[in-house]
Amino acid sequence: MSVLKLTPGNVTLPELAEIYWSETPIILDDSCKPNVQAAAERIAEAAAGDAAVYGVNTGFGKLASLKIAPDDTSTLQRNLILSHCCGVGEAVPRRLARLMMSLKLLSFGRGASGVRWELIELLQDMLAREVTPVIPAQGSVGASGDLAPLAHMTAVVIGEGEAEYQGKVLPGAEALARAGLTPIPLGPKEGLAFINGTQFSTAFALAGLFEAWRAAQNALVISSTSTDAIMGSTAPLQPEIHALRGHRGQIEAASAMRAALEGSVIRESHREGDTRVQDPYCIRCQPQVTGAALDILRQAAATLTVEANAATDNPLVLSDPQAIVSGGNFHAEPVGFAADMIALAVSEIGAIAQRRIALMVDPTLSFDLPPFLTPDPGLNSGLMIAEVTTAALMSENKHLANPCVTDSTPTSANQEDHVSMAAHGARRLTRMVENLNYILGIELMCAAQGVEFRAPLTTSAPLQQVIARLRAEIPSLAEDRYLAPELETAKHLVAEGAILRAVGIPMPELA
Repeated sequence: MSVLKLTPGNVTLPELAEIYWSETPIILDDSCKPNVQAAAERIAEAAAGDAAVYGVNTGFGKLASLKIAPDDTSTLQRNLILSHCCGVGEAVPRRLARLMMSLKLLSFGRGASGVRWELIELLQDMLAREVTPVIPAQGSVGASGDLAPLAHMTAVVIGEGEAEYQGKVLPGAEALARAGLTPIPLGPKEGLAFINGTQFSTAFALAGLFEAWRAAQNALVISSTSTDAIMGSTAPLQPEIHALRGHRGQIEAASAMRAALEGSVIRESHREGDTRVQDPYCIRCQPQVTGAALDILRQAAATLTVEANAATDNPLVLSDPQAIVSGGNFHAEPVGFAADMIALAVSEIGAIAQRRIALMVDPTLSFDLPPFLTPDPGLNSGLMIAEVTTAALMSENKHLANPCVTDSTPTSANQEDHVSMAAHGARRLTRMVENLNYILGIELMCAAQGVEFRAPLTTSAPLQQVIARLRAEIPSLAEDRYLAPELETAKHLVAEGAILRAVGIPMPELA
C-alpha cells in the first residue's frame, strides 16, 4: 500500500483528494517532530505547575474555574473523552472517518497542540493497518470543535468505543489488538487536543467539494449531449463571448463544451436555415451557470485547504511569546461558510440540469423529439416520471441549500453561545450531491435517447463514446419497462467517473 508523507502546514488540495478518493494512509514528515515534542514538554510542565491552565489542570467549558490535582490529569482526559462520546445516528462512512483521522494528524503536526509523538504514531498506524473508528454522524454544532464525533474517534485510541477492522465492527481495544496495536492512556490536555478541532466538519466539506466538482465536470459533458439532443446552437460557446466577461469558470466550461461537441454532424445539419433565433437559457447559459459554480467551488477549496493545514484545538502552545493561550480556532465558521457555498453550487447545477430534462421531454420545446422521449407515446409514458423524479430531487436540494452557518444556537450553559453549525452544513452535502448525480444520470438517459432519435445524424465522437458507455449498461428505451434500477445505474456511472473517462476530453481542474 502506498503512503503519503505530508508536511503539516503545506498540504495541497490534490493530496487531500488522494486521501479521500484512494483512502491512502498518511505519515507526517519527521521535520515536524521537534516542535511536537517541545509543545508536549511544555504541557507537561504546566500540568505539574501551580498556575491554572485551561484544559491542562482545570475543568472544561463552564467548569474551567475548577482546578484539577496533578495526579488526576490523566483521569480528567479519559473522563473528557468518555463523557463526550454522545454521538447518535448512522456511522460516518469509512472513507470520511479516515480523512478525519488524517486531518487530525495534520493539525497535531503543527506543533501547537501539546500531544506526545506516540499518539501521532498510533494514529498513523491505525490508518496503515486499517483500524477505523466507528463515529456516529450526528452530535456536532461546529464549535468548541466537533466534540462528539472526535470523541468517538479518540475513544479507540484509548481502547474504548468501537472500530471497524477487516470488515468487522469490534470493541476498540480488540480492534487495536488484532491489528497488533496498543491503546495509549492520555496525558495532560491530550484528550482536549483530540476533540477540539474542526476535522469532522472539514472532512465532510472536503468530501462534498470533491464530489461536487466531479458532478460539475459531468454536467458539462451531459449538457453538451443535451444540446445535440434538442439540436441546440453552439454559437453561444464561442471563446470571445466568454473572454469578454472574463470569469475563469465560465471560460473553461465553454471550452470543455466546445471540445465535447466538436465534429457533431447533428450540429452541422442545422447551422443554416434554423428558424430558431435563440435556445432557452438552460442550453444557452450553461457555461455561465456551471462556470459560476466552478468558481464558487474553487473559492470553497481555498478555504478548506487552509483549514486542513490549521491547528484548531484549544488552548494552543504558542512559540512567540512562549505561552499556552486559550483562543477560538475550534470555531468552524470558515468551514460553515465554505459548506454553504458548495451547497449553493450543487443546487444550481442541478436546477439548470433539471430544466434541460424538462425541455427534452416536452414536444413543444424539444424541436421535434417525441413526447417523453418514447417512440410510441400514449401507449408508453417513456421518461415522463423520471423527469418528475428529477423535479423532486431539484426541489429537495433547493431546501437543503438554505444556509446553515446563520443558524447558531447557544450550548454548554451559554459558555459556547455562538456556534457555526458547520457540521450540519457539511454533512448535508453528501445527500445533495447524491441527488445531483441522480439528476445528471437521468439527464444523460434523456439526452442519449434524444440523440438517437436524430439518426442517421450523429453526435460528436466524444459524445458517441459517452452514449456507448451508457448503452453498455442501459439499453435504449423502446417500450415502457421497470426503470428504477436503471436510474441507479445511471447515477453510479456519473458518480464513479465512468462518463468522464468515456468522453476523453480535458476537463476543468479544481486545483
